[in-house]
Amino acid sequence: MENITEKNLEIDGIEQVINVFGSFDENVKIIEDTFNVKIINRGTELKIIGEDQNTVNAEKVLKNLLERSAQGDSINEQAVRYIISLVNEGQEDKIKTLGEDCICITAQGKPIKAKTLGQKQYIEAIKNNVVIFGVGPAGTGKTYLAVSMAVTAFRNKEVNRIILTRPAVEAGEKLGFLPGDLQNKVDPYLRPLYDALYDMIGAETYLKYLEKGMIEVAPLAYMRGRTLDNSFIILDEAQNTTPEQMKMFLTRIGFGSKAIITGDITQIDLPRGTHSGLKEAIKVLKNIEGIEFCYLTDRDVVRHPLVQKIIKAYEKFDEERETRKK
Repeated sequence: MENITEKNLEIDGIEQVINVFGSFDENVKIIEDTFNVKIINRGTELKIIGEDQNTVNAEKVLKNLLERSAQGDSINEQAVRYIISLVNEGQEDKIKTLGEDCICITAQGKPIKAKTLGQKQYIEAIKNNVVIFGVGPAGTGKTYLAVSMAVTAFRNKEVNRIILTRPAVEAGEKLGFLPGDLQNKVDPYLRPLYDALYDMIGAETYLKYLEKGMIEVAPLAYMRGRTLDNSFIILDEAQNTTPEQMKMFLTRIGFGSKAIITGDITQIDLPRGTHSGLKEAIKVLKNIEGIEFCYLTDRDVVRHPLVQKIIKAYEKFDEERETRKK
């Protein structure tokens, strides 16, 4: 049996303790349960008591959480569990890189940073390539980070306009049954893009840029026949494009432009028998220079931890179903 040891950590102030401990100490309870240790707060000091290696690992997790808190990051359950997983894999040295770069400042003054190594890789891919495919499950920040990078490029005058588009594919309801004219009918499909833009630049600024043609949010069908120069273009929900639509979109890219294509190949809403343009593009374009594919996984989910569990459960179910078919 290992020896029981004690580690002490100095903390800067009560604000850090509140942020790291979480509501009702929920963050610390996760660390205690994972490593079978006891964590005690004594004013400006944290005391960790447990078996040797468990105490060392718990200390590593707490040190990283305290550093992220000092950088102004909000600590939640997702962040705690992600750092625990990296410490268990011996990759805690990589955690510090997550807080290094601020991608964008929102309209409320909140800094946007990568929260996982997968997200950091995705951001680097966007910086260094003309066409980037961000493929992964819901909640991994594919669209939000892409919009953040678009706003940053626009603010830095690297591009003249931002174009956001999605295929208006019906998922359970018919367009014709929705009220209003065509724009009213397609607006619900574009809502996630509006929300991300409002968060980044505010509703008033968005409307101002929209009137001037500097920002455009439109269904994919509106892209046909155009050449998009000096633009930051985002195609969201790309799994719901047909191969023809994907080819049409990719051939719109003009000089000085950057295109990000995001999608989740496990959530295809196309009619049965219709091939996904995203799936085909992954096969056709995988070896072309200037195009990079970035694959995010359930580990990069930054929504509620239940989302991660739901994704894993569906993946397991799909694997078992495919096995039964064979």
